[in-house]
Amino acid sequence: MIKTLICSIGIFVSLSIQAQEKINPVIKNFGGIYDIPEATVKADPEAEYKVIIDVVSGASDPKEIAWGLKNVARMINLHAVSGADISKMKVVLAIHGPVAYTIMKNSAFKDRFGTDNPNIALIKELKDAGVKLAVCGQSLIGREIPVKKVLPEVEIATSMLTTVTTYQLKGYVLLKF
Repeated sequence: MIKTLICSIGIFVSLSIQAQEKINPVIKNFGGIYDIPEATVKADPEAEYKVIIDVVSGASDPKEIAWGLKNVARMINLHAVSGADISKMKVVLAIHGPVAYTIMKNSAFKDRFGTDNPNIALIKELKDAGVKLAVCGQSLIGREIPVKKVLPEVEIATSMLTTVTTYQLKGYVLLKF
């Protein structure tokens, strides 16, 4: 009887958690997260969040969105749901390595991978939300991506290393996705 009761409670809790739906308070089509009303450790609504993100994690399949970019959307949505004033949030991406391919215009991406670039809509939403996207110029050269094939939402940086160090000296916190 006790085992049945414990098992029933476990199933009920599991179903309750699974029933909760993801929300997208800022980046509307990507980075869905769960609200945690019971949370006592939350973002500071008075703080100015300054974050530089080393974006290096892509997707194993070119038809999929890069994990690092999706996680940026999640981070912004999580801060919003946690109480941060998003207008006080400054986010800079230092995109490099194999993720450099994600910032290619659709025609160039399709020529290289035989499929549409699935990252374009997310990149546009991030830019519209005030995120500064910078791709490493060294990665562009190393991966033979001409500057003219880079999406207009993305700025060209000398390198990821100079981008990260410059923003860290300005008080930005470093994350790596």
